[in-house]
Amino acid sequence: MVGILPIREAIARAYAEGMDLLEISPTANPPVCKILDYGKFKYEQQKKKNEARKKQKVIELKEVKIRPGTGEHDFQVKLRAVQSFLEAGDKVKVSLRFKGREMAHQELGAKMMERLREEVGEVGKAELMPKLENRQMIMVLAPTK
Repeated sequence: MVGILPIREAIARAYAEGMDLLEISPTANPPVCKILDYGKFKYEQQKKKNEARKKQKVIELKEVKIRPGTGEHDFQVKLRAVQSFLEAGDKVKVSLRFKGREMAHQELGAKMMERLREEVGEVGKAELMPKLENRQMIMVLAPTK
């Protein structure tokens, strides 16, 4: 803590120590500066940034496709896949595609989606409830914390 100095004197002090004068807070009145090695400062900043990037979790959106006529065993396989994705911390988009005359029995697809949502249970919750878009019913499940 040197106090308030004229710019030329501050630059001269930094030069005498073989370091740089770095402006920390330009909006303050008067501006706040530090005498330090700029290369070392940039290196430390980069290290902090990389460390923060390592700690954050990128949430991916996985997709599972089913059909209204999906059999029981296949449904259980898809259910286990959805549960493993949710446990890994990823969101899951469940899409149920209708073909041909299956559009006349949309309630079967809605029941299947509802069953899937119930069986996922404590692992995940519905972020986007099942809704029909063209020939496809879509639901998004998010992991519970």
